[in-house]
This record gives sequence, C-alpha cells and structure tokens, in this order.
Amino acid sequence: MNPLRIVLVSPRNPLNIGAAARAISNFGFLDLRLVNPYDVAFREARSAVKAHVVMENAQVFGTIAEAVADCGLVVGTTSISNRALEHPLRRLEYGGKVIAKKLSAAPVALLFGSEKFGLSNEDMAHCHWLMRIPSREEHPSMNLGQAVAVCLYEIIRNPVTAKIVAEAKRPATAAQVERLTSILEKALELSGYVHPRVQGSTQMKIRRLIRRMDLNAHDSEVWLGILRQLLWKVEQK
Repeated sequence: MNPLRIVLVSPRNPLNIGAAARAISNFGFLDLRLVNPYDVAFREARSAVKAHVVMENAQVFGTIAEAVADCGLVVGTTSISNRALEHPLRRLEYGGKVIAKKLSAAPVALLFGSEKFGLSNEDMAHCHWLMRIPSREEHPSMNLGQAVAVCLYEIIRNPVTAKIVAEAKRPATAAQVERLTSILEKALELSGYVHPRVQGSTQMKIRRLIRRMDLNAHDSEVWLGILRQLLWKVEQK
C-alpha cells in the first residue's frame, strides 16, 4: 500500500467526495481520510464508480491532528487567492517530487480543504508547507475532485517513462519499396498522369517521394494491396 494519506477537510458535496475517491483509486492509492465531513454527503458518496474499496475503508476523524497523527510530512493545498500565507508555498511540479521522495521514508498526508472556503489558517497550522496547482490567476480555484486527481498524477508520474520510445515496427525492405514503386509507376502511367516528355524526371520524383514516407513492412504491404487493386481497375477500362 502506498503510504500517502489523502485528507479531505470538511467536505460537503457527495459528488466531490466520490470524484476524489475515484481519483485515489485511479492512481493506485487507497487511504482516504475525512475530517468532520457532512454526514449525508459522505454516506451518499459511497456510490463512487469502481472506488468502493476506497470508500469502504475511508476513515473519519474529528480533527486534523488525529487524521495526520501517523504522518511524517503534512502538506496542505491552496489556490492562494488573496490570502496572506505563513507557510512555504511550492508549485505542484516541485512539491509532487518532494512528496514522492518522502513517501519512501514515511507516510505523507495531503490535505484538501472544503469546497467553499478551502483550508483555514487553523487547518494550515498542521502543515509543514503548502502546495498549489498553477492555475489561471483570474480563476485559481479548482473543483475538489479534479484537484485531487491533478495532484495525485503529478506525485506518481515518472518523467523518464515519457521519454521511452515505443518499439519501432520492422521497416520495409528495399525489395518491398521497389515493388510498391513499380506498381505505382505503372498505375500512374496507365491513368495518364505521367507525360512522356517528363517520364524520367517524374519517375525519380515518385521514387524519392515513396522513400521519404519511411514505410514499415506492414504499411508497405497495405499500400501494395491498395495499388494492385487500383491498377487492376485501371487495366479493366
């Protein structure tokens, strides 16, 4: 189990709680903790799509101190707005890396405030530092479920995997490319595309064009089949 605790402080909307639970499940986490949730909202949120395990095992606490008691790092989230902050503030890109590194040594709590007010100053007093998603200044706050999803993705993502090149398909052989070229030339000649006066230069252009396509073996066979059918049709006329 991943030692990240996602803590929702005073959530009130069942749709948001369900969306948060679904994001938690999507990204491979299981530990959802709620502090003083609106009871009706929490009970209705148990219908979260394919996140029933997260909801069934969710723990409810009366205070933030109780919810984060087993954690070595407590990080709060904020949209900043016009508030004066007394804590170090980090952007998600950097904060996510710090959290991911810390998880190898101790559990980490990630706090999200209520839908209407976010985390209060009293709530933030339990945090070591704060983290924000770099959103547009004119519209800084995000939906609770969406914010949870964005933060969890940033924590688990590995930039190295994005650089891994997919295994290339086997390239077409020179023989395959030559067959394709010959059939295309014949089809173009029969269709009247190739003018006798410039036949030589047109053929060279076609050869260069096909080779610039850098076809793989599979695609070359597909094109070969298409051109053979077109050539057959042209020859029937």
